[in-house]
Amino acid sequence: TQFIGFNYAKTCEKQQKTNFGVHFFLDDYQFERLWKRPEKYTESLKRFKYVLSPDFSMYMDYPKVMQMWKHYQKHWLGAYMELYGVKVIPTIGWSDKDSFKWCFDGEPKNSIVAVSSIGTQRYKESKKAFLVGYNEMIKRLTPKLVLFWGNIPEEIDKTNILPMGYIMDEKFKLMRNSLQ
Repeated sequence: TQFIGFNYAKTCEKQQKTNFGVHFFLDDYQFERLWKRPEKYTESLKRFKYVLSPDFSMYMDYPKVMQMWKHYQKHWLGAYMELYGVKVIPTIGWSDKDSFKWCFDGEPKNSIVAVSSIGTQRYKESKKAFLVGYNEMIKRLTPKLVLFWGNIPEEIDKTNILPMGYIMDEKFKLMRNSLQ
């Protein structure tokens, strides 16, 4: 299954929806509207093959209560969408070791999950935090498959990883380059 960003989901043609999944590896402002009015988007999202739970940002420098709120929003929207017939794949997120106390709560074990390394690999500290969190997720959830967005660090065992891409983003780059 190929995935498109939530920001393209509304304009995706009806016949294409059953062939695509929807991801939320975008800036939060791109999908805050889903949090504010989930009933407005659920019927449309139901037509997609899969929808990842939203990936609200949990930056390490956010106050812990804000990180917990982002985790709650993700779970609430995932549960809401499932309740109304959307096939949801959970997105797993963490910040630092302290977040391990709660960030894996409510996540399925031995299942398919999604993660993103986007924005975490540029600096030594953020890459290390990502790797520690990823390994903790593997230990606690033992996923049977990880849908992986972004660069896969060489330190990670790639056995159960399916690298994912951005179909619509690539099309946009091609269009933009052809105009130059």
